[in-house]
Amino acid sequence: MKKYMGPSACWTPVFAVSSALALLLTGCSRPVSPNVAATVNGRPITYAELNRAIAAQFPNASLKANADQTTQLRLEALRALIDNEIMLQRAEKEGLLASDADVDAKFNELKAPYTQEEFQKLLEQRKMSVADLKAQIRRELSVNKLFNKEIGSHISIADADVTAFYNVNKASFNLAENKVRIAQILVTSAPDPNVTNLKNDKAQNDQQARTKIQMIDLRLRQGEDFAGLAQNYSEDSTSAPNGGDLGFVPESALDKANPDLRKAILDMTPGQVSPVLHTPEGYRIIKMISKEPSGQRQLSDPRVQEEIRQGLFQGKEQLLRSAFYEVARSEAKVVNYYAQSVLESRDEK
Repeated sequence: MKKYMGPSACWTPVFAVSSALALLLTGCSRPVSPNVAATVNGRPITYAELNRAIAAQFPNASLKANADQTTQLRLEALRALIDNEIMLQRAEKEGLLASDADVDAKFNELKAPYTQEEFQKLLEQRKMSVADLKAQIRRELSVNKLFNKEIGSHISIADADVTAFYNVNKASFNLAENKVRIAQILVTSAPDPNVTNLKNDKAQNDQQARTKIQMIDLRLRQGEDFAGLAQNYSEDSTSAPNGGDLGFVPESALDKANPDLRKAILDMTPGQVSPVLHTPEGYRIIKMISKEPSGQRQLSDPRVQEEIRQGLFQGKEQLLRSAFYEVARSEAKVVNYYAQSVLESRDEK
């Protein structure tokens, strides 16, 4: 005769395996809410957050044309939300959350170029409230503080490293003519499976391309790193891995078939980021890194030293950031319920 354990007990005899499993699933552990797309260390990411993230990136795009493409987009967007949540939780643990004053300062800086009506329309296009935008700003500022502490503060570029790089690459510092060093973020409207970036993000039509480049432009105005956004979203597979850096471009090589683009580039000053430029190839945002006159650039030139130092720093930072993400993912407990549902649905087709 089996011993009665009471209605709240979760123990069952070993021989009653199926009953124990059923009791475990229905009695001792509460199933996850259907509104939860994933959890990170027990903290939920809801489908409402996922839908809002997609709407913010593609506010006017139709996601009903191709079911598989829509599913892929949702999986990628959720992966980004999971990564963001992992980093935010690490920033919280380290006491690095951005203060209200920092968030308000960045919010006001972002809002400044727009009228109240324009800013409200921009929020509506991205399906965001002021609270949503401030939460995003807080997350990005906090994660930047985390990266500065855990990565940037540990990188040191010695003078010997700069000298060694110059000696190996001295010929590349001899300019036959005036050159400009520019970086770009390119977004095109044509579907192209060969486009690769860290987010595997590709606009499929002109409407998506316009909303995507507007999203990138907005994030640049928020103070996000140009190189990081280029790596994540630029559709120029050649320059995206290098943060959009096109290297030194001779003035004679600038597109003479597009005089407006050529003039816009030549009129820029070092450090300046252009507004969105519409070109035959697609939508571009250009950053002027430097302008260099013809001739051999010497290591004694502080600009040469700084250029090499920054390049070496960025290379190490990207390497360490990739490793930091992998370690953080491995240490987090992530349950992706949406991905599970996608796999489960394969048997229904």
